[in-house]
Amino acid sequence: MATHASPRPRRNTLLRVGLTVSVAGAALGMGGAAAQAAAPPAPAVAGPTAALGDLGSSPVQKLTEAVTDSTAPATDLQLDPLANTGVDPLDNAVGTQIADFKPVSTAQVTSPVAEGASLKDLLAGG
Repeated sequence: MATHASPRPRRNTLLRVGLTVSVAGAALGMGGAAAQAAAPPAPAVAGPTAALGDLGSSPVQKLTEAVTDSTAPATDLQLDPLANTGVDPLDNAVGTQIADFKPVSTAQVTSPVAEGASLKDLLAGG
């Protein structure tokens, strides 16, 4: 019997790459439109600087700042909309202990989300 690799990891990678390129393109488009509207017309200069203008800092730094600024509102949102309510399905824990081993519980995984943590909170705590 032949085993086949699952296409899921490849699809997830392609999805991440596509989303990253989309966010980068949107950030560059918004930044370029704002800069074009605010700056007076520059004299024509030959070469690549005419197309790009004076970036002031590296394009990678500008892209990093744009992605960080555009994703900041999403990282502040509460992940579990039912957090701190009586009907939250994540507000539970199951634990066990076998012999003299350390007890194991799901509370470490579900507690931060059930208490209303955001993605930024989870990344800072990790």
